[in-house]
Amino acid sequence: MKISIIGIGLIGGSIALKLREKGIADFIYGIDNNEKHLKEALDLHIIDAKADLEYGIKNSDLIIIAIPVDSARNILPGVLDLISDHQTVMDAGSTKAGIVGAVKDHPKRPRFVAFHPMWGTENSGPKSAIAESFSGKAGVICNKEESASDAIVIAENIVKGLDMHLIYMNAEDHDIHTAYISHISHITSYALANTVLEKEREEDTIFQLASSGFSSTVRLAKSHPEMWVPIFKQNKENVLDVLNEHITQLRKFKSALEKENYEYLEELISNANKIRGILDK
Repeated sequence: MKISIIGIGLIGGSIALKLREKGIADFIYGIDNNEKHLKEALDLHIIDAKADLEYGIKNSDLIIIAIPVDSARNILPGVLDLISDHQTVMDAGSTKAGIVGAVKDHPKRPRFVAFHPMWGTENSGPKSAIAESFSGKAGVICNKEESASDAIVIAENIVKGLDMHLIYMNAEDHDIHTAYISHISHITSYALANTVLEKEREEDTIFQLASSGFSSTVRLAKSHPEMWVPIFKQNKENVLDVLNEHITQLRKFKSALEKENYEYLEELISNANKIRGILDK
């Protein structure tokens, strides 16, 4: 299978490496506005050749869009304009309702499969790509009924080739759930990093005293705004909903400390411990 990947960064590069390793991709075209990324991807044998958008699309069986969600939403209708009825298009965006809505009336809509590989790191670029990154993670296909059956089969084979477990969901539900289990984590991390930077002016002190707990909590704050501002924008209402709840929970902790109500503080922590039973299953 010939595959074109639009966006040879962390996600696109990792997909390319795994699909090549599994023998699913016979030839991979890289399409990217960043010439440095294309050169790195060629040097690392992540892609076989670079291509412009039209050439890559017309010479591939499968096109995977792995760029920030606002750019993916803008480019998808044009990509569908260029394909035949025998080609398939997937995206890898972290929000789904907007991108699905952008092509709901497109005549080639059945050739598109909305996909979200539930994995990412704070790193970026093809040098950060890891073949095994998706193994054991959830691969979500949204609005399955709107895609052609043969396109779904191809997408399912890709998800299985990435060693992910398949989940089917509608786009709106997906965006609600990811706001709670992914997007709020990034906002919390950014806010904590800004808090520490505001209150602790000594960079050496932060570096020397940072515990593993602090480092793991603020790790996501290293994630690039080019990716995350579009995600927050596309999923604004759901993110605001969970952010309001998060602020309410923070106020409970603040109130317990202000009033020296340590029994309530223990209750809040004990209730939070219930998450362990869910995550350790």
